[in-house]
Amino acid sequence: MHIISLKALRTFWGKHTKAESPMRYWHTLVEQTIFEDFNHVKKVFGSADYVAPYTIFDVGGNSFRLITVIHYNARKVFIRLVLTHSEYDKWSKKYISGKV
Repeated sequence: MHIISLKALRTFWGKHTKAESPMRYWHTLVEQTIFEDFNHVKKVFGSADYVAPYTIFDVGGNSFRLITVIHYNARKVFIRLVLTHSEYDKWSKKYISGKV
């Protein structure tokens, strides 16, 4: 898959140094896999969730969240947000209330 954009990950791990290793691992694994659909994502990343239109990845043992949009037909993963667990909780509340 083509990931857009690595810059978002680099910026995040620049602020959260513990995120670099798990984010690099996630990036490498996703880049080397061609996902057919969300079921395929779920097989590779058991903790992944789909909350329309986002696919959300738990990275770094529940410490970080990658909020992405995946276009399976174009083989692209768009990184929308990279958050800590606590930032994700706040984002999730806004999403549920329709403020995102």
